[in-house]
Amino acid sequence: MAKINREDIQIINRHSNWSQKNIAKTLKENIYNNASAWHQFLKLFFLALGISFITFGIIFFFAYNWEELHKFTKIGLIEGLLVLVTLILLFSKISLVTKNILLTASSILVGVLLAVFGQIYQTGANAYDLFLGWTLLITLWVIVSNFSPLWLIYITLINTTLILYAQQVAYNWSGVTVFTLLFTINTLLLLSFIALPALIKKPNPPGWFTNVLALASVSFGTIGIVSGIFENYDPFFVLLLFLVLSLYAVGVWYALRIKNSFYLSIISFSCIVIVSAFLLKISEDAGMVFFIGLFIIASVTLVIKTLIDLQKKWTK
Repeated sequence: MAKINREDIQIINRHSNWSQKNIAKTLKENIYNNASAWHQFLKLFFLALGISFITFGIIFFFAYNWEELHKFTKIGLIEGLLVLVTLILLFSKISLVTKNILLTASSILVGVLLAVFGQIYQTGANAYDLFLGWTLLITLWVIVSNFSPLWLIYITLINTTLILYAQQVAYNWSGVTVFTLLFTINTLLLLSFIALPALIKKPNPPGWFTNVLALASVSFGTIGIVSGIFENYDPFFVLLLFLVLSLYAVGVWYALRIKNSFYLSIISFSCIVIVSAFLLKISEDAGMVFFIGLFIIASVTLVIKTLIDLQKKWTK
């Protein structure tokens, strides 16, 4: 039997004579976090915070003492830390969550090691191939751990690699082309994380993770279309417009199906930005700017009211 949630209790309360005493008891037993849950949360929170401080402390240590350190010391310290953390992951009996947090820190240290190597041997510490190598080296860790924060770092590295490649190698790529690729990659990843868990019967990723991916995808699509509106004609603009409109249609259907107001809100606000950019492209005189302002105020108000009404309807 599925665990009862807050919405279930609210629905039962509205359609029954359930006493307030029993409701409070049910909320305490099934909804509210007890001392044990808070203890577990704080334990993981401070563990992640401590490992993050240690990781960034190592980064700032190298940044501050760069000139005084021998190149063997620079590389040796990071490699030693990577070996140490790997041994802890393999042979210790710590919890899986702790191991995943340590693996995330190790993945960041891989990037630090590549950056230090690039600085010492002048291969470039901000070149796209550094981020490409970083992405490839931690791919197996990401897949095996299936840890959402590590996946988020991995996807960020993919996007960074593509952006730097466009800036440093593919000079002939237009901005619309780059944003089309970014939108496509992030959308495919989002669809994979939504669809695959059901197909392979695995737990769904946390909501914050899919929300961040959806926000990234919508942001790239919005920026790409706005850039295409104000730039010269680009054949990729038509493709991007088709992909974005198709995804938005699917996104609205999916959001209504699972009763998710976040997807509806980001799609709606993206459409408002795109329409405003199109109107500004038609004319930039004071009258049009005034009309765009009124349009934004009216459309945002309508979107918020609609979302509030939907949320009330879904919780009945």
